[in-house]
Amino acid sequence: MSSQLLAPPELLAPAGDWDCARAAIENGADAIYFGLDCGFNARHRAKNFHLDDLPELMKLLRSRGVRGYTTMNTLVFPSELPRLVRVIERIAESGVDAVLVQDFGVARLVREICGELEIHASTQMSLTSAETIAVASELGITRAVLARELSVAEISKIAAATEMPLEVFIHGALCVAYSGQCLTSESLGGRSANRGQCAQACRLPYEVICDGKDVDLDDVRYLLSPQDLAGYESIVALMQAGVASLKIEGRLKTPEYVANLTNHYRRSIDQAAAEGRVTVSEQAKQEMELSFSRGFTPGWLEGNDHKRLVPGRHSAKRGILLGQVGRIDGDRIRTRLAADVSLGDGLGIESTQTDGSDQAMLGGRVYSLHTDDGEKRKTVRAGKTAWIGFGRGEIDWSIIAEGASVFKNDDPKLNRRLRASFNVADPVTRRDLDFSVVAATGKPLQVTATLIGAAALSETAQSDVPLERANKHPASESMLAEKLSRLGATAFRMRTLNAVIEGDPMVPASMINELRRRVTERLARRMEEPPARSIRVADGEALLAPIRADESLASSPKISILCRTLEQVTAATRAAVDLIYVDFHDVRQYAAVKEIVAAESIPFGIASVRMQKPAEMGLLRVLSRHKPDFILARNLAALEYFRETPIPTIADFSLNVANHRSAEWVRSLGACRVTASYDLNCDQLADLIESVPSQWMEVVLHQHIPMFHMEHCVFCSVLSPGTNKTNCGRPCDDHVVQLRDRVGAEHTLQADVACRNTLYNATPQSGAETAAKLLDHGVRWFRLEMLEESPRQLIKTVSLYRDLLRGDLTAEQVWKTLGATNRMGVTRGTLESKRNPLAVL
Repeated sequence: MSSQLLAPPELLAPAGDWDCARAAIENGADAIYFGLDCGFNARHRAKNFHLDDLPELMKLLRSRGVRGYTTMNTLVFPSELPRLVRVIERIAESGVDAVLVQDFGVARLVREICGELEIHASTQMSLTSAETIAVASELGITRAVLARELSVAEISKIAAATEMPLEVFIHGALCVAYSGQCLTSESLGGRSANRGQCAQACRLPYEVICDGKDVDLDDVRYLLSPQDLAGYESIVALMQAGVASLKIEGRLKTPEYVANLTNHYRRSIDQAAAEGRVTVSEQAKQEMELSFSRGFTPGWLEGNDHKRLVPGRHSAKRGILLGQVGRIDGDRIRTRLAADVSLGDGLGIESTQTDGSDQAMLGGRVYSLHTDDGEKRKTVRAGKTAWIGFGRGEIDWSIIAEGASVFKNDDPKLNRRLRASFNVADPVTRRDLDFSVVAATGKPLQVTATLIGAAALSETAQSDVPLERANKHPASESMLAEKLSRLGATAFRMRTLNAVIEGDPMVPASMINELRRRVTERLARRMEEPPARSIRVADGEALLAPIRADESLASSPKISILCRTLEQVTAATRAAVDLIYVDFHDVRQYAAVKEIVAAESIPFGIASVRMQKPAEMGLLRVLSRHKPDFILARNLAALEYFRETPIPTIADFSLNVANHRSAEWVRSLGACRVTASYDLNCDQLADLIESVPSQWMEVVLHQHIPMFHMEHCVFCSVLSPGTNKTNCGRPCDDHVVQLRDRVGAEHTLQADVACRNTLYNATPQSGAETAAKLLDHGVRWFRLEMLEESPRQLIKTVSLYRDLLRGDLTAEQVWKTLGATNRMGVTRGTLESKRNPLAVL
């Protein structure tokens, strides 16, 4: 493809504070994204801006031609929506260009309050196909941030099938679970990832149990910790696909990180646009790794390679591999260098300690440097052998072995250079101006400056007096260009000059300087002005009211059950439940379900997969051919597909309904009932139930929480010689696998029909204590979800909950008998007890 056809995408950088914002601006970002410290964003533990900072921050960004996006990418409960209305009002007033949103109800609220404020669907919204994007567009979405689990080929298919601008992550940390679908922090630690409180349990060590036996994986322990995404080699292909924005991940990252990555990706994008290719030097790669790296990978951009994505040997920042320990002499090591090393650099050395600490790394600063012949040096270059000395007693050499890997993880000289890139008096990155000048004898001098870019602004100024004829040095284009290009401390640079000179005029330097100052100051003022917007707070407040409806309640509560084996289905019919859902790895088994349930006249539903990617609509067509009574819809594409069929849908937890306006919107897509997000504890669930007609809701009372839902396949990664589903041999069909965590819990791992893995909490969770309150509020549909329970266990579970709903058993009797945790969703709410912090720390 000709390089002229490659339109450069927006480069989007993270900014947690003012220094990060300046680092992004001066190193060439086209836009930044940031959170606010009032909450509602997934940067909960990171630095964030205050609401009062917004006017000044957006003024700075507009003056530099940089767009600003606020993250509001968490779920919001009904009781929190009134406070959110005021936040949206302040955001809109300040001129923020867009908000990133996960919650369907929040998107509706933003659209009502300010129609001119762009809404970007966060990656937390789990948009993985053109079909899911088409449904989300009904919310007024103006950009979709795609899931990170998509390949370039899949992104290209999506781009070809939608006109929605697409944003793609190009660099940074990767979550092993689909964003918006990770419930691990909730399940283990009571901290909701969908509320910005991820505990990063994916970065902890796990052990594999296969068919009841421990699998010896040697030093492969970090089974769920992906290496970091470095997607520079895919930039050209993404540009060819028409991607609108390339995004650098940067939660909890430093200004130096922002400066470093923004600068390198600016260079790569500019080269791709000019030459149709990207070349990244070894030095550039090392600089990027030094800012933060668990090891670089193309992520999913080149397709699934599960072994490359998760080597499993470490999970924290390592830096760049410097070499191996050749010899140890006191507080010194001898090593052949794969990269330059200087006094003061930070190094880490792998140790032999076995206490379970994350990386078993020891290290410190380079205290001394000598060449092999004993010469002192401040720096030793790559390719040379050096003796590296550390501070006395700084390292426990008894647990350092010869041959251990040595990593360089900090470079003070690089950090100083990066800080210097944004700690500047005058702007470094500037906006292009085109000047036009009319200089004619007998007429005023006229100067026009036009800003280049999306906001093409122009300003014109002219002299108070006409120009006189020159006796010796008439104005020339080169003279005018030289004066106009003196833009000093402004944020501009001259691109071109179009000069019309008539009659040999004399143009005094003071005159041209004054007119240049006038037009640039006027342009700067216009750039800083927030956009004119219509802000309708009352329209937003109208959405706060609960949704009321006439309710005709069933005389008795109903029990639905989700089964994962045919044996469970048979047992469920014997237990005489009111509705059976099935969720099988092998879709061919669904034909047998219809025969089993028909004898007892029990309706049955089939669960869709949680993620729907390009070319997977066939999976939905397969489900419809089995003619179930219901579809348990787990993604937007499933809701939309079955909206056009006679088969009704019930929206599952994975659609993350947390408030009445998100519930209302999902219902508008055809869902007859809605399952609340598992992020709601018992108090928050009550908040939701009180805001909607009770017949809308179906509540899960018993389940093994699905913690990780992953494109990454652990079966393939550690139990197969293959790299993906095309060559793995499908060990998931033949083996029962659990992952053991650091506190000894053994969590079941399963693969779905699309080969995506789900790790389920070993201990079932019971919401039995909420049942009475839910019944009082009119809820009549209660679901029990099975995992590996035997038919006898299933029948016992149904019997216990039936007695609970009849009032014949107490909640405590139920959950204690079942050995379940007494918890609903994230926590028990006001009844929450302390948990074992080792589960997530």
